[in-house]
Amino acid sequence: MTELRNFDLNLLVAFKYLIEERNVSRAAQKMFVSPSAMSHVLQRLRQQLDDPVLVKASQGMTPTQRALDLLEPVDTVLGQVEKMLRPPEEFSPESSRRRLVIATTDYIELILLPSLVETLGQLAPNIEIFVREPHRKLPETAIAENPVDFMIGFDVNLTPPPHIRCEPLFEDRMTSVVRQDHPILTGDDMTFEQFMAGNHMLISRRENGTGLIDDWLEQRGLSRKIGLILPNFLSAPLIVANTDLILSLPLRLAERFAKLAPLKILPTPVELPPYKLIMSWHPLQEKDPAHAWLRQQIIAACRKITMKRPPLALVNSGRSYANRRAELG
Repeated sequence: MTELRNFDLNLLVAFKYLIEERNVSRAAQKMFVSPSAMSHVLQRLRQQLDDPVLVKASQGMTPTQRALDLLEPVDTVLGQVEKMLRPPEEFSPESSRRRLVIATTDYIELILLPSLVETLGQLAPNIEIFVREPHRKLPETAIAENPVDFMIGFDVNLTPPPHIRCEPLFEDRMTSVVRQDHPILTGDDMTFEQFMAGNHMLISRRENGTGLIDDWLEQRGLSRKIGLILPNFLSAPLIVANTDLILSLPLRLAERFAKLAPLKILPTPVELPPYKLIMSWHPLQEKDPAHAWLRQQIIAACRKITMKRPPLALVNSGRSYANRRAELG
């Protein structure tokens, strides 16, 4: 019995032509080889199959019964291989019923999804968007172990390894919101002293209930008073509008909240760099036509957002912590 590991699978194509043509020369033409080369291939087939395969007869050559029995399954195998090697079909968004799975936070739900859903509703009305909570594992593990198409988040929270594909989307900056008649604020600025004297609300998914601002303060031997910690932004604008709490958050989100509740947007008097929003995905999905199309739609939706440029100058309008410290001596 011939084992698969000892069989030259390249001989299957030659076998198909030899049995169909029942003539070495004609089979050689289809294989683009010489008749002598095809005769050599036939000899190898006979050795591999331990069967004559083709025998001389009065009307040319006749296949053996085993060769005839093998023709149909060989046809099937070659057809499957050809199908496997064929380039993927072009993606049709109009008819696709694919589920798009995004692991992200409520920031993306509020900022990106409205534009993305509008676009997909026009171009791919049957695609389903499934938003999942961000996985606590590293992006590499989360994407590989879970049916996630994309992870979208800020670079300060996502640190994917080099082989994970990433695409920068846009930047955002930290700012703060308070109710419009907040008692400790008198203008459109907030000093570092006012910031530190206030009672803060924090959106954090960390186990210890801290955030980037707390990291920044801790490096300088400081800490702020936190009165409320929540895992998401859902109720944040209504709580801030009805309390004296100070909430620091990305500026694009602050602008959305200011449209929902009577809030004032103020510069956050700490020197944090801009946050870069990135989209990451597993390299196994890199060449998937549907995945590539969806990536482009997400990038296009983000481009629409950045065209409505937020007043980032507002973030820089306040004097920095370093400047205040210098003024205070």
